[in-house]
Amino acid sequence: MAIERLWRDERGFTSAGMAVALLVSLSLLFSAAQVYRINTVAAEVQEVADAAAMAAENQVAEFMVAARVCDAVVFSLTVTGDVAYGLGVVALCVPPAAEVGAQLVSAGQKILKARDACADKAAEALNALQRALPFAAAARGAAVAAANGDNRSSAYLALALLLPGTAEEVVVGEGEAEEALEQAVDERRDILEEAAQEAERAARAADEAKARGFARDCGDNPSYCLYERASRLGALGSDENPLYVSADSWSFAAPLERARAYYPARLLSERPASDSVEDKAKSALRKRFYAFAVRELRKGYVRETENTFEAYFPSLPRNADEMRGTDLYTEPVYPVTVEEGVSVMHAWDGCTEAGLVDSYGSVKTMEEGNFPVCPACQFSASALGSVASASTSIDNGFEYHYAAIAEAAADYQKARAEAAPAAQAVKEEATGLLDKVAAALKDAGSFRIEVSPPGADGCLAVVVSPGVADAGPLACAFAAGGSLGPRVAVSGATLIEDGDDEASVVGDLLDGLVADEVGLAGVGSMVLNCWGSLLDSYEQGWDGLMTGVEEVLGGLPLVGSSGLGSWAADALRESLGAVGLEPASTAPLKPVLASSVGVARASGGDYAERFVALHDQVMADPSASGGFSLLGGALGREAYDALAGGEVTIAEIELPFAGFSVPVTIALPPAVAAGAAGLVEQAMAAIDAVTGSSGGGRLWE
Repeated sequence: MAIERLWRDERGFTSAGMAVALLVSLSLLFSAAQVYRINTVAAEVQEVADAAAMAAENQVAEFMVAARVCDAVVFSLTVTGDVAYGLGVVALCVPPAAEVGAQLVSAGQKILKARDACADKAAEALNALQRALPFAAAARGAAVAAANGDNRSSAYLALALLLPGTAEEVVVGEGEAEEALEQAVDERRDILEEAAQEAERAARAADEAKARGFARDCGDNPSYCLYERASRLGALGSDENPLYVSADSWSFAAPLERARAYYPARLLSERPASDSVEDKAKSALRKRFYAFAVRELRKGYVRETENTFEAYFPSLPRNADEMRGTDLYTEPVYPVTVEEGVSVMHAWDGCTEAGLVDSYGSVKTMEEGNFPVCPACQFSASALGSVASASTSIDNGFEYHYAAIAEAAADYQKARAEAAPAAQAVKEEATGLLDKVAAALKDAGSFRIEVSPPGADGCLAVVVSPGVADAGPLACAFAAGGSLGPRVAVSGATLIEDGDDEASVVGDLLDGLVADEVGLAGVGSMVLNCWGSLLDSYEQGWDGLMTGVEEVLGGLPLVGSSGLGSWAADALRESLGAVGLEPASTAPLKPVLASSVGVARASGGDYAERFVALHDQVMADPSASGGFSLLGGALGREAYDALAGGEVTIAEIELPFAGFSVPVTIALPPAVAAGAAGLVEQAMAAIDAVTGSSGGGRLWE
């Protein structure tokens, strides 16, 4: 009865049941710990494979940094050389800067030659490194794997394979547009320089004439000048008699308008100096002269544009001979009286001898009729001709300064007429050469260093741990004993651009290389600073280019009378703007982990096809894990001798105007010089042995 109650206990608790539960729990606990240990040991080999793939692909990243630096140097030297030509053309347009222009052209030639030498050396070195890159990557991967093992059971051997395994030869293009530029500058530079000298000579003559005209109009104030005389003699206000402070804001239209305001004011305000007949006659003749001046000045004009100048300042007679060539000589406005058959002409109707006027005549009529001189007013041709004689002959007369301005305007017009075709010739020559500069810059992209090295698509790393791992303290009745055999893992890595905004392959290539510190001056300093500015702002494209150009333009003596310096500088800016240089990619590449199968499929080629086929085979049949050794045969023995460790100088930039050079170097991994070749060979042998004898394994992920 007691046994029946025991088995039928509703709580289901018995000593036997408790013992079974305890044994099951212990078995599960130790089994879980054993699984954790196995997974941990297995995960270690995958982590080592990841590290080996990253380390191997990092060699490709370093190679790409060196290649991009070389490309930046070559391309920036191309642009600097072409721009030096353009800056030289600009300077040749201004005679004061012509010598600097010739030096800039010469510097451009030398820079392009130095670029050619640098590019050839860089291509040669990069080709050698490309051939050695598969071994360098394999050596680095093997060294990293070996460094992660601390004993026999956790030793790691790695074989890193780059995809693709080979690369095309690095070849630098040719710049045909540069040859056309160099030839055009050599042929046309003397013609450009001569035209610029002629334009400058004529422009200086024009400036001198304008300066004379300005001084006589108002520049000499408060001394005698047209402005001072109009204010003193004509009592003109500032509206009709403006004062200009510089010739830059003044034009020949100002004195013409001043004279047009002056003579009407003098005509209205004219009064005899006294009540004598002589003074009244002189006053009447002055009115005739002022009225004539008012009529004549209406015919005057000044038409000026940026490229043309036309002006007409009507001449005012200074003596009787000049008066005879004007309307003053022929106008019939003088009263004539006839007494006893003798005709006498008078200066004005109010002459005391005029009496009853019989007719009116001109000075010409008087001279042709041989009229006797009026005893009261003494009117004659010489009397009328002398009205403006004194005021034209001495500097206190308005007409004196007006005549000087008219002469200056004529000289200015002549000089402008001579300067225009010379300036046009300069613009045509310079435009043609600057077009060649723009064409060379547009073609600069053909002279680049472009590489697609082994590993450009990624890297596959196969890591094996050939040692045996014991079960350790977990081996007991609750967990299976024994040991873990050799382990194999595969990893993939590829390259992406570094997203850091501050990262740049150009970096501080010219750090510390300042023109002042290396003893450069003049053109050498300009060109070096321009090149440095281009490198500093290499990734900014057109903006970076203009930074260097503006710096050089600011140091050129482009100020000249012809104004061609500023025109040429603007023309260069316009030409460079039309080129449209795009910003360059200067971010360094960095390795990142990627799906090994994805890397292989994206790359293609012999390596990748073998790897994908092996992967697919293992996925279909886990027992078919052999065949890794097929991937190792592409490592060429010739790569072993291509590297000697330490630093390799890829290119050396010879600066022709400075007498020194800037080296471009790449550091090789220490493992190359530390016998990593043996590690690579051991890895290949171990992979072959392990995968060839394995009876199965986990599926690839």
